[in-house]
Amino acid sequence: MADIHSILKKYWGYNNFRPLQQDIIEAVLAKKDVLALLPTGGGKSVCFQVPVMAMEGICIVVSPLIALIKDQVENLTNKGIPALAVYSGMHFMEVKNTLQNAAFGNYKFLYVSPERLETELFKEFLPAIKPCLIAVDEAHCISQWGYDFRPPYLRIANLREELPGVPVIALTASATKEVQEDIMQKLAFGKEGLQFKQSFERPNLSYSIFSPESKETKLQEILANVPGSSIVYCKSRKQTQQVAELLKLRGINADYYHAGLHNDERTQKQESWVKNETRVMVCTNAFGMGIDKPDVRTVIHYNVPDCLENYYQEAGRAGRDGKRAYAVLLYQPKETTELLNQAAIRYPLPDDIKIIYTALMNHLQVAAGGGEGESFDFDIATFGKNFNLDIFKVTYGIQALAREDILSYNEIFFKPSTVMFIASKTDMAELEKTKPQLEPVIKALLRSYEGIYDFVVSIYESTLARFLKMDTGKTIAALKELHRYGIISYQPPSDKPQLFLQKNRMYSDDFKIDDRQVKERRRLYEQRVQAMTGYIGNTSTCREAILAAYFAAPTQKNCGICDNCINNHLTSLSEAEFTQIETTIYNLLEAGAMDINMLVKSLYGTKQKDSWQVILFLQAEEKLHQTAEGLVEKRKNGQG
Repeated sequence: MADIHSILKKYWGYNNFRPLQQDIIEAVLAKKDVLALLPTGGGKSVCFQVPVMAMEGICIVVSPLIALIKDQVENLTNKGIPALAVYSGMHFMEVKNTLQNAAFGNYKFLYVSPERLETELFKEFLPAIKPCLIAVDEAHCISQWGYDFRPPYLRIANLREELPGVPVIALTASATKEVQEDIMQKLAFGKEGLQFKQSFERPNLSYSIFSPESKETKLQEILANVPGSSIVYCKSRKQTQQVAELLKLRGINADYYHAGLHNDERTQKQESWVKNETRVMVCTNAFGMGIDKPDVRTVIHYNVPDCLENYYQEAGRAGRDGKRAYAVLLYQPKETTELLNQAAIRYPLPDDIKIIYTALMNHLQVAAGGGEGESFDFDIATFGKNFNLDIFKVTYGIQALAREDILSYNEIFFKPSTVMFIASKTDMAELEKTKPQLEPVIKALLRSYEGIYDFVVSIYESTLARFLKMDTGKTIAALKELHRYGIISYQPPSDKPQLFLQKNRMYSDDFKIDDRQVKERRRLYEQRVQAMTGYIGNTSTCREAILAAYFAAPTQKNCGICDNCINNHLTSLSEAEFTQIETTIYNLLEAGAMDINMLVKSLYGTKQKDSWQVILFLQAEEKLHQTAEGLVEKRKNGQG
């Protein structure tokens, strides 16, 4: 068994583990079931990837998001660790080849979307795959009491029955005590199962909340005061574009991102932001999952999130490099009222869901008793318009159908090109005589893709072009020509949203939704909204402590740097003490800007905590300014 520290150094480049990581890894190596509750940016992946590298066999990783799966596989591959992925939208032969590689190849990780777990093909290969560990990422999705319940996650318990003795590690950043207990129960943890909870303490991250008259003005003010990379979360696609345009007009380098953009456009925007070519990304919550960018200085919520789980995960993307960072929430009082009123829209009644389901099946032209396993390009706006249905009701109706394990809807999706031969060998031979320039493409397809005569297979035109030593454009033109002549059925790639049917279309009389569950989920939604509004309305308790209590994480001292801690501490400083520290700061800055840490150290005789409180307060009051280089200087209109 390889030493876990040498593995960490070799593949991740770190000399030491973060708090709790080694304890979790040792529990996994001892074949214990483990629930790991680690904050966003707390290094969850290392907790299962390092021990697997020290074990014989492959790890099955269950993950809910295709974008996240692809990102993780790419990251492992870049480290020289062989990894595979199986998810919805892949065709039969592509899935079969991947599972064969997992069973008989030298691979260490197989990432699987939950709906793939109970397919006959997966079950067929499972005994040969012989996993050493099952890792359940975003494990809160398994709990029906969680904010992001996914019915396919319930299949993981069946997977355990097929693999007795194989331990499970469940990982999440955001689960209440009730959800934590539900995760362990749903995953059939053994009596010796262990729970690890990391402190929610982020000593470099300052949480604050503002209710400004103008959000636009406050946003610009924050970005002017805190230089560096930033994420601004908005509630709608339209708003992301509007806010980004506003910032650009004010001379701030900003762009927008949402799931409705084409795949190539999303990739380009994301890469530009990661490389700091774009400073501010204004986005919906489709952005951020799986992105490893440690130097984000501010995460600003332009609207109130619907729960603390989402808020904590998104805010936690700031300051992963350990340097000072800010999580800011902007709100107006009416927003909290609107959130509570959303319950009826977000949890539609069974009759409304049935109307949406019937319209969906008619729109997709799926016959009763058919459709299981099929994937469709799906434009939700066009569907709503064609059937005269409210777009919000449609969105939440589809989510309700997904919770019932009837279908799944993926907005961020890339569907590769597909090819299948449909002509006889005689017809092919005739074409090769009249169109000899197409013969190399036919031969390349037959040699490169097993089963292409019997099944639809996914192809990548650039890979085929390299094999042929042809220009990619010419290769695509040849494929289209073969399609026109009826030799192959060729479908170009699609990055449109996909709707995947997990069950055959139900007959009208057989359609049922569990009304009791709908009501219970609505009650829990209202409970989460009340926790969110309580967090906003609390102006005295440490923000970090509120979050820790909500997630039943270990208690810790107050953070000392959130808005509530600063205001509480400033009231405990006498006016004379505050003025003395403020005057000393201004005197030190008379000679010019200083490094913020050096400024704190230069305040001899003053507690560091007091120094930080006053500096942060003066920054908030726009009396001090932090430059792009991290230096602090007096503002021209500053007092002192």
